[in-house]
Amino acid sequence: MPQETTYLELSEVDGGAHKFYEVVVDDARMTVRYGRIGDQGQVKTTSYPDNARARAAAAKKIGEKVRKGYAPAVLGVRQKRAVSRRQIVSTRSTARTAPVLWRYHSGAPAFGIFVDGRTCMVGNERGVITTLDHQARVLDQVRLPDGVKCIVADDDWIYAGCDDGNVYDLSGKIPRVAYAIAPDIDIYWLDIHDGVLGVSDADGGIAAIDHEDEFLWRRAGRGQSAWMVRCDADAVYHGDSTGVSGYDWRTGHQLWHTRTGPVLFGWQERDAVFAGTASRDVVRLDKDGRTARRYHADAPVFSCATASDGRYVFAGDSHSSIYCFAADGTRLWKLGTDCGSAYSMQYHDQRLYLVTTSGYLACVDASEPAIRAAQAGDRPEVVDVKAPARLPEPAAYTQVEVVGDGGDGVVVECVEHGGRLRVHVLSTGYHRDWSVQFPKGIREPGARYLVTEVREAGRGGFYRAYGDIRRLR
Repeated sequence: MPQETTYLELSEVDGGAHKFYEVVVDDARMTVRYGRIGDQGQVKTTSYPDNARARAAAAKKIGEKVRKGYAPAVLGVRQKRAVSRRQIVSTRSTARTAPVLWRYHSGAPAFGIFVDGRTCMVGNERGVITTLDHQARVLDQVRLPDGVKCIVADDDWIYAGCDDGNVYDLSGKIPRVAYAIAPDIDIYWLDIHDGVLGVSDADGGIAAIDHEDEFLWRRAGRGQSAWMVRCDADAVYHGDSTGVSGYDWRTGHQLWHTRTGPVLFGWQERDAVFAGTASRDVVRLDKDGRTARRYHADAPVFSCATASDGRYVFAGDSHSSIYCFAADGTRLWKLGTDCGSAYSMQYHDQRLYLVTTSGYLACVDASEPAIRAAQAGDRPEVVDVKAPARLPEPAAYTQVEVVGDGGDGVVVECVEHGGRLRVHVLSTGYHRDWSVQFPKGIREPGARYLVTEVREAGRGGFYRAYGDIRRLR
C-alpha cells in the first residue's frame, strides 16, 4: 500500500506564524511532524487497527489545520527565518584586567550559563553545551539542534532553551524536549519556577506555560525586545524596551509596571528583581515594582548578578568591562574581561562566572584580596582550557531503548485523555491522577516506560520523569 503524505504551511508576511504541519499515512500508522519551517520539528506516530482508520484520522488532522489557515506547500521552497540575535560590537575595555583564573573558549558567542556547587555550564549559539568542574576540567559536552538562549534550573532539574523553540531537559544521559514553545514565538529569554515556564520574546510579549507545555496565558507586553523574564511563586517579572512589569503567574493580570529604560537583562533575588538597561544602569526593584536603587555603569549593561546575601551587585557592559557595587550603590571596582562582553553572569563562592560575546566561559576571582591586587596591576596568569578535539554528534532525542519488564525504576503509562496524550505513574506509592512531565517526542498511546526516577514537583501537583527513559515491551 503506497505511503500518503500531506505537507502544509502557515507563513504570515507580517513576521508572525512561520510553521509547517506534515501528515504521513503508511499502512495503519499515521505520523505527524510539525514545527518551525526549516526545522526538523516534533514527530508523533500513532497506530490504528487498519489503513482506513489511519486515513480518517489524518483527514481530521489536516482539516483542522486548513481551517486555521494552513495551505498545501512544497517542502523546501520557504526558507527558515533568521533567528533574532543581539547585533553588537563589543569593544575592548580600557580598565585594568580582572583576575581571570581560567577561561574556556566554547567556539561561538554564548548566552547560556549555569553554575552550582559542583559544575559550571556554558551553552553557545551553535547549540553546544559544555560542562566543567570548578577546577576547569571538561566533564561533558552535548550538542543540541540549535543555538542555546539560556540555561535555567528548577530545583534539581536543569533546562536549556534553544533557538528552535524547544526547551530541553538535561537531567538524563541525553537531552529530551520538555517544552515545545509555539512556533510563532521568537524566544529571547526563558525562566522557570515549579514547572511554570516564563517566555519573553522579540515582539515584547510574555507567556506562561505549564508542565505539559500548554499556555496558561499570553500577553502582548508594552514594548519590544523583551530580554528579561524571571519567575517566582507569586509573579512573572518581564522586562522590555519600556521597563519592567510584574504579572500574576496564574492569570497573567498585570500587577505593576515601572519605567527603567530599555531592559537588556534580568536577575532576581528573594525580595528584589534587577534589570540591566541600555541606559547604563542596573535598576533594583522591590517585588511590588518600587525602584529601590540604581547602580550606574559607563556603558549599556548586558548582564547583572548579585551575591546571594545581597552584599554585592555585579554588572557587565558592552565595552568588555565588569563592575562590582556595594548594596547601597557605591561602585567598588571596574575591570576588563580581556575576553569579550559578558552576555550573562553568575556569582558563586567569591567567583564571578561570565559567558561572553567572544564565546568564553571565564572564571574571575572576585575575592577582595584578588581584586585589590588586580587594581594594582598584579593578577594571576590565566589558564586557557582546551576544548574537546571533536564536537559530539547531535543526540537522537526521540529514540528510546526497548527493554523487557525487569529492571529497577518507576513504570509510567501513556494514555489518551481529553484528546491529548498524558503520562501517569503505574508503580505504587504515587498519585494515580497526577500527570508526569514526559518528553512528547517519544509518547505513544498505550505504551509503558521504565523511568529511572519520578519526583513530585510543581505547585499544581505533578511529577517529573528524571534520568533515563526506556520503553517496556
